[in-house]
Amino acid sequence: MHRITLIPGEGIGPEVSRAMQQVVEASGVSVQWDIQEVGAIPEKEEGTPLPARVLDSISSNKVGFKGPITTPFGGSYRVLVTWEGGRKPGSPPVRDYPSISVGLRKELNLYANVRPTVSFQGIRTRFEGVDLISFRENTEDLYAGIEHWVTEGVAESIKVITRKASERFARFSFRYAHARGRKKITAVHKANIMKLTDGLFLNVAREVAESFPDMVFEDRVVDNMCMQLVIKPQEYDCLLMPNLYGDILSDLCAGLVGGLGVAPGANIGDHVAVFEPVHGSAPKYAGQDRVNPMASILCGAMMLEHINEMDTARYIREALRRVLSEGRHVTRDLGGRAGTREMTEAIIEQLGKIR
Repeated sequence: MHRITLIPGEGIGPEVSRAMQQVVEASGVSVQWDIQEVGAIPEKEEGTPLPARVLDSISSNKVGFKGPITTPFGGSYRVLVTWEGGRKPGSPPVRDYPSISVGLRKELNLYANVRPTVSFQGIRTRFEGVDLISFRENTEDLYAGIEHWVTEGVAESIKVITRKASERFARFSFRYAHARGRKKITAVHKANIMKLTDGLFLNVAREVAESFPDMVFEDRVVDNMCMQLVIKPQEYDCLLMPNLYGDILSDLCAGLVGGLGVAPGANIGDHVAVFEPVHGSAPKYAGQDRVNPMASILCGAMMLEHINEMDTARYIREALRRVLSEGRHVTRDLGGRAGTREMTEAIIEQLGKIR
């Protein structure tokens, strides 16, 4: 029995999270779901959108799944940091974060974001044969949100890169890639201009690469990398990126294979992992049974792989491939007319044939 924290999410989150649940349960893996709510409802009832109980649950179970959550522009979330694993003696009981997702990553030290992007037969795209893994450092860089007003009309954002975080992240990424038989890692940077910060990230990546002599290591300046990806993405294997570049380029990579609706993701630390589809909460489509559950179901496969249910993860991906290839039970964004439930049921049916 695997105990997994499940955060259904907001907007379309509960629908796509339920699709993932149904597929995982149909796979035969025994799971006990620890359901936790975040967002507007607990903010109204408990005074915070990310209650301590959620952090405690994930910390205890070691594995979580999070559906998409609405992140407003402007302002910040106040997080009550009273959970058992995260508050140091004498530290303030409240911290501010720009989003719930950032709060989860920071509090649980989920320093590595992993996003595979793979071409699927049946999804029309400009490219075929794309098979990339984007590794994004999750805790530092401009995207960490260290910013303030200098004076009226002048805002400053601080870019922080440390050797400790860069090395931890690079070693995780190389090990993850190596364990999956990947052959090449490309570090993405702007070290030609940001010589100290991006220079440090690149130098650490080079040092770590020396411990993996059977893997090819190379680097690309970020603007050149963007161009290369939209000309010849098949020539790349794994991308190693600081936080901001990783956020941007991982979406670009998703666009190469069909968009955010087909892109799974994971945030992984030394002891805890949280899996999540990378698309938004799309509240205007909530409850309409029309959204694509593919990203969530692929996240479920990643999650099963993480807990050593390797064969089952492979079966789920194959069932999804069959449904996409057949093309009769897919959602509108994939060229079909099926609803969320119909596509999920078709995947479950194929899964039964495989198992």
